[in-house]
Amino acid sequence: MLDYPAMHVAVRKPAVALDPRSLYGGNEIVPRFSHRIRAGFPSPAADYVEPALSLSDHLIVQGHEDATFILRVEGHSMFSTVQDGDEIIVDRALAAKKGSIVVAIVNAELTIKRIGEIQGKVALIPDNPRFTPYTLKDGETLEVWGVVTRCLRNVR
Repeated sequence: MLDYPAMHVAVRKPAVALDPRSLYGGNEIVPRFSHRIRAGFPSPAADYVEPALSLSDHLIVQGHEDATFILRVEGHSMFSTVQDGDEIIVDRALAAKKGSIVVAIVNAELTIKRIGEIQGKVALIPDNPRFTPYTLKDGETLEVWGVVTRCLRNVR
């Protein structure tokens, strides 16, 4: 895996104003069962409960609390991974690597895409094959606002 923040990618304060909701500060404790749920045919459930789980500890990399935010996604370019209306957890303290899903700013526009390369140039690659990858042109800079670590989806 290649680290991108070195040459082509600038990591700095965004040119676009964001209003993220910080995850830090909550200490919501939720019971956690040790039994895994099968997505195929049902199996008898085990009644084993593991120690309670703190959502903050589960969703945020320890030490990155002040750099972690939730953003709501709009659009369909990442449809196979992240859907319109999903909330994503973004960690600004992580370095973007080839294949990472990132929140990026290109030409003062926010986007969520996978970071990669096309013909030796940095590219923002959608997961939805109906969308075209964006290759950075000479003179353009890519600002990585943060790396997406989780996707929160309402299934109701």
